[in-house]
Amino acid sequence: MGEWKRHRILMVSDFFYPNFGGVENHIYYLSQCLLKLGHKVVVMTHAYNNRSGVRYMTGGLKVYYVPWKPFLMQNTFPTFYGTLPIVRSILIREKISLVHGHQAFSTLCHEALMHARTMGYKVVFTDHSLYGFADAGSIHMNKVLQFTLAEVSQAICVSHTSKENTVLRSGLPPEKVFVIPNAVDTAMFKPAPERLSSHEIVIVVISRLVYRKGADLLVEVIPEVCRLYPNVRFIVGGDGPKRVRLEEMREKHSLQDRVEMLGAVQHSQVRSVLITGHIFLNSSLTEAFCIAILEAASCGLLTVSTRVGGVPEVLPDDMIVLAKPDPSDMVQAIKKAISILPKIDPQEMHNRMKELYNWHDVAKRTEIVYDRALKCSNQNLLQRLSRYLSCGAWAGKLFCLVMIIDFLLWHLLQLWKRILKKCPISFYPMIKIKGFRRTTRTKA
Repeated sequence: MGEWKRHRILMVSDFFYPNFGGVENHIYYLSQCLLKLGHKVVVMTHAYNNRSGVRYMTGGLKVYYVPWKPFLMQNTFPTFYGTLPIVRSILIREKISLVHGHQAFSTLCHEALMHARTMGYKVVFTDHSLYGFADAGSIHMNKVLQFTLAEVSQAICVSHTSKENTVLRSGLPPEKVFVIPNAVDTAMFKPAPERLSSHEIVIVVISRLVYRKGADLLVEVIPEVCRLYPNVRFIVGGDGPKRVRLEEMREKHSLQDRVEMLGAVQHSQVRSVLITGHIFLNSSLTEAFCIAILEAASCGLLTVSTRVGGVPEVLPDDMIVLAKPDPSDMVQAIKKAISILPKIDPQEMHNRMKELYNWHDVAKRTEIVYDRALKCSNQNLLQRLSRYLSCGAWAGKLFCLVMIIDFLLWHLLQLWKRILKKCPISFYPMIKIKGFRRTTRTKA
């Protein structure tokens, strides 16, 4: 690859290693593949417990764990302008050419994209979730997204359903939004060496036990399936506020020997749990894509899932049984899955997943989006403000004010840095960010 094609990319999100989830995996695997393609990739996220400062991961991936602590659901507290000095420092130090933000729920992502546009950088945004339109939280979240994406160079969604949702929520032109699905590391998720016995059917659930993931549906589905099929056993991996309800259900119906609760499962242990089962059950109420389904299919499990969001786009019809997010319909779907289970060949399913989903393919498609983003024309402040004014009668004016203040603060910061450089060394203040001198290597 020619030098002129190599990009210097800053990935930004509140969600990253050591946590493991759909967004975290996406950023990690995409970064690793982009590094192999010859690009420079740097990740910026907040501190996790004592993990603060600069770390190096597999493949030379550099990660800035900025000294911001999570405030709510792994998100940092919104400061608007508090992250400007750190973002500016990283962008200049690493000679970044493009900023790529991930996840609409990430405060750090929104602030970094805002500062990057103020400084004249091209920005790309990837949306990993679906969001509603009716409740108060959705209305405010969608307005924030409209503000952040008013100047985005290009956007990426993980499914066509997610694209429709993002376009409606943000008002982005559809031609600016690309659909690039997630993928799975098939080298990590392999079927069991020997086919499992069919005398006992094991149904595996690995999910955060929260309302959005359909934990309340499981409370009604599991006892009914156990009543209909004496040879069915459930393994439930995951933790969350709804775990108490599942444990109460297990006690109420005396299913302690048929419903095994594993609690939180490390990502490195997910495969070892999956290969003990025949069927993977996903009960999500909303889902833009669901990487867990790919991991289960790659391990040779037949999937039963609710027909929500982008889930119907993920797997071919012969590898998944879909149901409405309703207990009775889900029970019928499990019945159907059990009946077709003898026809499923785990190794054949794994080989098909190798061809369908590949992180290198995702990286090459993302590379095309980066090329298009970098070709977008630059705009001055007045041209940029006109786009924010179109966001609403009152919101537009507020967005303009936020951007004007950010622009002024950036120029003040630039002036301050120039003054410091001209000062005698004895007067140069030793300004340090706590934890940023520490450099260790982490293998993931």
